[in-house]
Amino acid sequence: MKTRALFSLFLLLSLQFPLTAKSRSGSIAAIDAMLTAWHHAAAVADEKGYFDSLLEDAVFIGTDPGERWTKPEFRLWAAPAFRRESAWVFKARERNIRLAPGGRLAWFDELLDSKSFWTSRGSGVVLFQGGRWRIAHYVLSFTVPNGAVQRIRPLLLEEPSRETPREETKR
Repeated sequence: MKTRALFSLFLLLSLQFPLTAKSRSGSIAAIDAMLTAWHHAAAVADEKGYFDSLLEDAVFIGTDPGERWTKPEFRLWAAPAFRRESAWVFKARERNIRLAPGGRLAWFDELLDSKSFWTSRGSGVVLFQGGRWRIAHYVLSFTVPNGAVQRIRPLLLEEPSRETPREETKR
């Protein structure tokens, strides 16, 4: 609810201050660079760099149905991965960024190559706050070619019920 109210406020304020083409392209380049650096921080296990890119009230939604993390929950869950040489590796093959009017809010989607998985997709919302772009909401998902859905559906339906990661972190 708080995020929705903030979004509405920023959208209303942003309509009063139109962007120039130069500031728009500069913002898009800055967001692109921040997201690339964020993925790189995970690849080299830079925990501080990775989590500093997330707003304090950020939400990360992972690929498992139980993975809806607040920033503190996600950081706690990911801590063991950041003690390795590399936490995880995703590299954007394609990225699309759209700025809201006013240029302080943007959303994006990206097609990701991964060493651990196959082609994945990330999407999210970023906010310009404190003089820099930071991630407010991120969703990581697996891509499944439409032709493969019927073949993998039985495997997913057979998956045993598991405790959600959020429940595990509350112990």
